[in-house]
Amino acid sequence: MKSTNIDVVNPRRIAVAAVTSVLTLLAVHTADAQCEEITSGLLRPIGITQSNQSNLIVSETGNGMPGSGRISIVDLNGNRRTLLAGLPSGLSDVGDPSGPDGIFMRGRTLYVAIGTGDAGRPGPLPGTTIPNPNPVTSPIYSSILAIHFSANVERTTNGFTLTEADQQALANGQAVALGSRGGDKIQVEMIVDFPNYVPFPLPFYAPNVQLSNPFGLAAVGDDLFVSDGGRNGVWKIDLLTRSYSLFASFPSIPNPAFPTFGGPMLDAVPTGITYANGQLLVTLLRGFPFPPGTSVVEQIDPVTGAHAPFISGLRTAIGVLPTMDMGLSDYLVLQHTSGTTILPPFVGSGVLLRFATPTEPPAQLANCLTRPTSMTLEKRKGRLYVTELGGRIVAIPLAP
Repeated sequence: MKSTNIDVVNPRRIAVAAVTSVLTLLAVHTADAQCEEITSGLLRPIGITQSNQSNLIVSETGNGMPGSGRISIVDLNGNRRTLLAGLPSGLSDVGDPSGPDGIFMRGRTLYVAIGTGDAGRPGPLPGTTIPNPNPVTSPIYSSILAIHFSANVERTTNGFTLTEADQQALANGQAVALGSRGGDKIQVEMIVDFPNYVPFPLPFYAPNVQLSNPFGLAAVGDDLFVSDGGRNGVWKIDLLTRSYSLFASFPSIPNPAFPTFGGPMLDAVPTGITYANGQLLVTLLRGFPFPPGTSVVEQIDPVTGAHAPFISGLRTAIGVLPTMDMGLSDYLVLQHTSGTTILPPFVGSGVLLRFATPTEPPAQLANCLTRPTSMTLEKRKGRLYVTELGGRIVAIPLAP
């Protein structure tokens, strides 16, 4: 798996069957928590945050049709309105939709990661990727956008739409203002445009490429850090100069299920990223066959880029949040799926774990999730809001 796309694995590459794994997850202490549905029917939500107006802001990948990606505003009663429609969406190299991914909000600016889209296609040999030989459906894949909108727009808008011409203007470095004359407006601009792919020759296939697939976002001062599941690293963007560099890279690790399932190595596949206690924390989902115990939360020094495992022994970790602001000193870890056996991808329930310390066995707070993708914490009420790939947002109460 060479990207952060989290749908079924392409059957052309691997055969999937059930087998008992000799690997085990960390022991967990089970506690009951109920998932309360806030809303449903979203278009493959990937990212979520909460604004200073208490609304949930959600990125939706769309259905793979051009322009079906969007950003939605969802109030805490579950009412949805569109903030921005017409964002790119395309079928990725593994066959699932790719478009708007992670989001991060600071003040009245929303930063949005746009994934790889349809920039790549499976190569002629298993485990290879080539550039899409057909026209790519958007010029702004593999980029970071900034959306500026007022509190009044957030309270009242029925939605703005980005056109194909607007997308091309963004790709050309122009800011795009949407809205009527004399009415409320939003402004969209491109912060950086990563290369859609870079050469990544393999010993058995020299034309192979590696796709850029930005996924998660976290800001520290004037720097924006972006996890990239295609390039297996984290980008650092200077928001003042808009210069960027690949700040940290994560090597592949041996696949303990090889040769029964998957190839000999597992990609890192960075997903969720956050900042806590002076350090960046990023979840490494790992690739097929997602063996239990191989996923980790990695800690990164935001100055030097030095990194090391922080929480280990996970499976398909996709998000991490500290809860220090609630008077606690622990960490929440969201797993896209769970279980101690290697089964067809993503059949186990998603789980929410709480770690009092990085090395102690976690408490399981909830296993009522279906393929969760991201989470945001309402600290005042102690409620966690979680997006699920199937289109729901659920709330989970957190007790101190």
